[in-house]
Amino acid sequence: MATKVSTLTKSKADAKAGSKIAPARRGDVRFRELERPEIEAMLLRNKVGRLAFSFHDRVDVQPIHYVYERGWLYGRTSEGEKIASLTHNQWVAFEIDEIDDTFEWKSVVIHGSLWILHPRGSPRAEEVWAKAAELVSRVVPGALTEDDPVGFRQILFRIAVSDVRGREARTKTVE
Repeated sequence: MATKVSTLTKSKADAKAGSKIAPARRGDVRFRELERPEIEAMLLRNKVGRLAFSFHDRVDVQPIHYVYERGWLYGRTSEGEKIASLTHNQWVAFEIDEIDDTFEWKSVVIHGSLWILHPRGSPRAEEVWAKAAELVSRVVPGALTEDDPVGFRQILFRIAVSDVRGREARTKTVE
């Protein structure tokens, strides 16, 4: 006869505080929308997210390094299928997560338009490219130099954040 085994799980914060989280039962899990300051804080403290884009009947999701600053997400990529798709459809979604356990997580999803940046062009275009290059080098030191660990990624972009939402899941703690 099989015996049902119940396990206790702890999030990182609860492990530090010594609290225990009982296995989730009906009504134990709480979901809530994150406030804008919480969303901004998550975007600022993370460096890797997932970019979702589509072309015709195909949707793809790829991980990318990013920097968030004042309503814009900056990143870089290389030539390939992603860039070819984005030249036809600039609308994207971008997601970051902080996951401690099954019901202990936060997630932010952004919708917006992706713009490829060019190092040559109008003074404003060159200024934006230089800013993106400086921001990206904060995440990947040596980016766009001869010391670049992923030197094949030469295309800079930014995403205009049109819509941003965040959610959190938490379980009740047992004192």
